[in-house]
Amino acid sequence: MEDLPLAGKELVERARELAPVFAANARASEVLRRPTDASIEALRESGILRLMVPECYGGLGLDMDTFVEVGLVLAKADASLSWVSTFYIEHNWMFSLFPEAFQRELFSDRHFVLAPGAIAPNGGARRVDGGYQLSGRWSWATGVMHGEWAIVGGLVLRDDGVLDGRFFAVTKDDFRVEDVWFVDGMCGTGSNDIVIDDLFVTEERSVSMEEACDGRAPGAAVHAGPLYRTPMFPLLAVTAAMPAVGQARALVKQFRARLGERRLMGGALQGDTVAAQICLAEADVTAHGAELLLRDAVADLCALRDRATRTDRARLRSRIATAVHQARAAIEKVARASGATAHRLDNPIQRAVRDVNTLTGHVVFDLSAAYEMHGRALLGHEPEIPFV
Repeated sequence: MEDLPLAGKELVERARELAPVFAANARASEVLRRPTDASIEALRESGILRLMVPECYGGLGLDMDTFVEVGLVLAKADASLSWVSTFYIEHNWMFSLFPEAFQRELFSDRHFVLAPGAIAPNGGARRVDGGYQLSGRWSWATGVMHGEWAIVGGLVLRDDGVLDGRFFAVTKDDFRVEDVWFVDGMCGTGSNDIVIDDLFVTEERSVSMEEACDGRAPGAAVHAGPLYRTPMFPLLAVTAAMPAVGQARALVKQFRARLGERRLMGGALQGDTVAAQICLAEADVTAHGAELLLRDAVADLCALRDRATRTDRARLRSRIATAVHQARAAIEKVARASGATAHRLDNPIQRAVRDVNTLTGHVVFDLSAAYEMHGRALLGHEPEIPFV
């Protein structure tokens, strides 16, 4: 925090002011299965969504150090609402990787945009004169219920017969939202499906996945800051990890306070028992270790940027995935020791357990896949999957 620029420190303070709003709206968002309008309005007014938007478009152009501080503050309030917020920030950064002509169009009358990103190349895409034709369904569109634009992924067959992964920018008028978000965790994200029927997208509204993954997308040549030369998938993994890590730290703090108040059968304070003291210490060390792993990965990513090889990125992915699983372990430990009242629907402990269990299912946190790639890298082999 001390090393942040003044604008970064101010943004962290705004996140601290926003966090109680998120905490107060967490249960309502969960019931609605999307963020409350009040939460999104408070997020808009905070200015936080300008964090990674280039300064030339009225953004703050701040780097990942500020992003992590802001993200962890919001994550301590609620996993779902912080997930939406940090992905909105990250998707504004992704827009800054697109061709300059589109960036100028997008930010001509605004300093940020609310945009989900359904980036898995699940929908159909084919090249046509002047651009691409899109049709299909894209799942996991976090924040789509308040979305103004969206980013979707697709595979395009090139003339040489090779599949080219691309991201496409589409407006809210280009797609319809299908309400499928009936889940047991991360309910408040409203991550419904996007459906597109035979849409033409111009060339400048697309960007190569490979170039974004390598930190050499068109925006890297347009904007001078190192942020815009950062490989996409490690940054995405950090974005998705912060809600889990922040929740783990918050729940350990809540558990510590609870131990000084909760009395067991017979009248003894739970905090006076050896079992509770051991549990608290284990949860604290585990949650702290998760945050250190995440911060260490961010520091390495900032040092490497577009020099990060696929081997480097595989190593970063395994560390970030490990941090998330450690955070889940700390949260589960707290929940097991918190008694039956922790499972009431109005208790944030049970929501944290469900949210982080769901969050951990994200593909970037598949530990087996992450460790396999990391192990191959340690033995001198390139990762086998195309995008890391």
